[in-house]
This record gives sequence, C-alpha cells and structure tokens, in this order.
Amino acid sequence: MGGNGSALRVCADHRGGINWLSLSPDGQRLLTGSEDGTARLWSTADGQCCAILQGHESYVTFCQLENAAAFTCSADSTIRRWDVLTGQCLQVYRGHTSIVNRILVANDLLFSSSYDRTARVWAVDKGQVSQELRGHRNCVLTLAYLTPEDLPSAPCLEEAVAGGLLVTGSTDGTAKVWQVANGRCHQTLRGHTGAVLCLVLDVPSHTAFTGSTDATIRAWDILSGEQLQVFREHQGSIICLELADQLLFSGSADRTVKCWLAGSGEHVRTFPAHRHSVSALRCHAGTLFTGSGDACARAFDAQSGELQRVFRGHTFVINCLQVHGQVLYTASHDGTLRLWDLRGLRSPLAQPRRPAAKRSLSRLFSNKVACADPAPLQPT
Repeated sequence: MGGNGSALRVCADHRGGINWLSLSPDGQRLLTGSEDGTARLWSTADGQCCAILQGHESYVTFCQLENAAAFTCSADSTIRRWDVLTGQCLQVYRGHTSIVNRILVANDLLFSSSYDRTARVWAVDKGQVSQELRGHRNCVLTLAYLTPEDLPSAPCLEEAVAGGLLVTGSTDGTAKVWQVANGRCHQTLRGHTGAVLCLVLDVPSHTAFTGSTDATIRAWDILSGEQLQVFREHQGSIICLELADQLLFSGSADRTVKCWLAGSGEHVRTFPAHRHSVSALRCHAGTLFTGSGDACARAFDAQSGELQRVFRGHTFVINCLQVHGQVLYTASHDGTLRLWDLRGLRSPLAQPRRPAAKRSLSRLFSNKVACADPAPLQPT
C-alpha cells in the first residue's frame, strides 16, 4: 500500500468551500472559485495568492483560466471575465436566468450551461449572446466542444460543422449535440435513465462518453447520434470521467474508479481503497490521481492499479485536482487549496502501447494540464 504524501503548502484564504480549480495553459497560475463568492489567482512558482477577484453576488460555481484572462460563473446567473495581472473585471455576461453551472472558452467563444435549461454561446470580447440553445427539459450541467478543425470536411456536413459542435449533458437524462454556427440541435443522445453528470470527448473518433446517475457510461457517435457502447460495471452514479491513451477512467459514488478500453468498452481494472464517492480524477504521466468524499487524494499506477500514495489533510470532499511538474494541487469544500510533493513517486515501467493514429485528448471543461516544471517547493 502507498505511503502518505507530504504537504508543501496549505492555502486557507477562502472563507468558503472551493468548487473548482483551473490551471493556466502556460502553467504559471492557478484559479480557484469559491462558495465565498470570490475567485483567487495563485502563482505555481511559490503558491502565493496574487489576486482576489471580487464582484459576484453569490457563490462561484466554476472557473476557467487562460494565460491572459480568467473566467468565472456564479449562482448569481452571470459570467465574468477578469484581467489576470490586475484582477480587474473586464466583462460581465448577462442573460441566464438561473445558476450558471459550467463555462468553456475556446476559439474566441464562451460557452455556458445553466439551471435555466439552456446553454449559450457568447462572443468573448463583445459579451453578447450569439446563440441560445434551447431544448433540454431540465438543467444543463456539463459541456464539451469540438472545433471545426476537429471535424470531418465532408460536403454534406459542411454547414453543420462550420462553427464546431457543442455537446451538453442534462439532468433530463439526455445529451445533445448543437451546431454552434446556427444554434440548431444536431443530435439528441437518448439512452440514459438518470441525469447526465459528466462528459468527455475522444476527438479523433468524434465519440462522446457520458456518465450518469443510472450507474452507466455510454459512448456515442456525435455525428450520427448512434449509441456505440454501454459500460455497466459500476454500482452507483458516475461522477467524473477522464480519457487518456485510449483508456477511459470513471469515478463513482460506489467508491471505486474503473478503467475501460475506450474503443470496446471492455473493463480492464478497478481501483478500490476509497472510503467515499470518487469526486475527481486526473491522469498525468502514467499516474492516476483521485479525489474523494473521504477527504483524501490518492495516486495509483494507472497501468497496474497499485496504490502508490495517499494525501491526507483535507477535512471535506475534494472537488478538483490539478498536476503541474512535481506538485499535486487539490481543492476542497473545506475551503483550502493544498499543494503536495510528488517527488519520489515511482514512475511506471515502460510497456508497449497500442498504436494510435492520434493521441486522444479529454476536453472535459477545457481545463489543461501543463507539463513544465515549476520552481521547486520544499515540504513543510
């Protein structure tokens, strides 16, 4: 069994639980969004808070950090864009009529999902809605986006994919595929018997994987709407999904993570050891990191399933994980951001990989993991 991880720093500046954690593409900053109504920017070089983003009138549900701008959404029904250097609010996006659950920024577009049963497409710079996507019968939770460059250039699809495709998951039990250019529903993905809680895309194959409270994961061809596979080994709701190297990892309320072959749906292995629901996943450099309702993060060898390390210190559920260089960042509903030393974590043995035309990328919420090493931090 794995040993305990060493804490480098505990950042307890927030006065409420942290709902999300985002890492900038260049790896220089982190962004946390909290129940206290603020977001905070942190330096990955020294773990210090470098800006407080204040202005929301209710709790921050989600955030995304780009190199030059930070984006937050809130239960106050708005989205905000912030300057990462000054901490000033640059834009307020108004239009949703209920809690904004998720946002995603890509290709100079901002996508959002809400309890008001809509998803919306915004022009980032203008702050105006360009498309209002209506059709779900209950709140829209999760988002994923394929750019036009990710999609086939067949003449029959040219109009449909001109602006890319947005995939949304809802508590109405469906996922929908939307044509971003014109706002039309391209496909409705029906099959789940419970809310769709999470979603990831395999870009090269144009496949969406959806996880639901019905304890199944389903694979879909997003162009045709065809259901390709049903993954049925879990005994509880599917809370989070992660896709890496043609392996799909699923975290569940049944206290396990399962690994599947993404192409066939074959169950490869189960990662036990959690004492509560698995609430967060991150696969990085051959290691699977998990966060749980038992307030612990864990590191597993992604190939063998061996538990390598347990990170103890949080007092409530871990909502999000990020990895940068030799540091693991965990954000919890206990209000703290914790930094953990990954040095000495055993690297997995080199094993032959299955050939693949392109590397599969998880675009879940568009949170990117950078690989550059930060300045070394020393354990406290």
